[in-house]
Amino acid sequence: MTDETTSYHYAVIKRAIDTIDAGGSELSLDDLAARMNMSPAHFQRLFSKWAGVSPKRYQQYLTLGHAKALLEANFTTLGTANAVGLSGSGRLHDLFLRWEAMSPGAFAQKGAGLTIFWGWFESPFGPALVMGTDKGICGLGFSAEMGEEEAMEDLVSRWPNAEFVEDPMMLRPWVETAFGAQSGTEKAPLYLIGAPFQIKVWEALLTIPSGQITTYSEIADHVGHPKAVRAVGTAVGRNPISWLVPCHRALRKSGGLGGYHWGLPVKRALLAYESARAEAG
Repeated sequence: MTDETTSYHYAVIKRAIDTIDAGGSELSLDDLAARMNMSPAHFQRLFSKWAGVSPKRYQQYLTLGHAKALLEANFTTLGTANAVGLSGSGRLHDLFLRWEAMSPGAFAQKGAGLTIFWGWFESPFGPALVMGTDKGICGLGFSAEMGEEEAMEDLVSRWPNAEFVEDPMMLRPWVETAFGAQSGTEKAPLYLIGAPFQIKVWEALLTIPSGQITTYSEIADHVGHPKAVRAVGTAVGRNPISWLVPCHRALRKSGGLGGYHWGLPVKRALLAYESARAEAG
């Protein structure tokens, strides 16, 4: 499936999410297809190619109750996940064999002396802005909700003293691996640029297998600051490498989705996509 095709599919999925939100989860296939201006057969085929399951099944994943169901059925206790090696069991995590973090001193310089390459790519979740150094991917954001200009300003502001160079060809092999368009020996390394506490939180996120979720309070326990749930939530929200450092897998203890920096519709789509793919295979 080409980048353009997956991005087009997500545009349809985004419209479907908005339609489901407005019309409820009981909309029939015919109703959904009509609101997408497609025949039921075409909508079913397109939807199933993207999600791996039928529109009806995906609707169930998109309902607000899905977060609570995930919490009940697929909750990951991070200590247990580490102990039994679950962090390497998900498809996504199999792609990432190495990551490293910038030193606190270098982080304090806000990117001074750092060259960051960037480019726009089509992804299963719409246009994605990807940034990276010679060490690995350091930024990934989605513009479906906020727009490309705001997404660019957001990531550039993280490292204001860095030199930014547009070079999508340099990043493309990592990006294709990250979104599953390319497999083989080439891996997609990550380069985490953040404060020490943020790095701890992002490291905890990297241990959550695909299709599983955890809570902000569980992450706080894992990083040794059980009372710092609010600070953990802030660090999760400041994660610059969405999807790959899976901050979308962190939910509130109540089962609420919480926030998502790139827009809650994107978070719901990410969770539903992973759940559907896990079920499909």
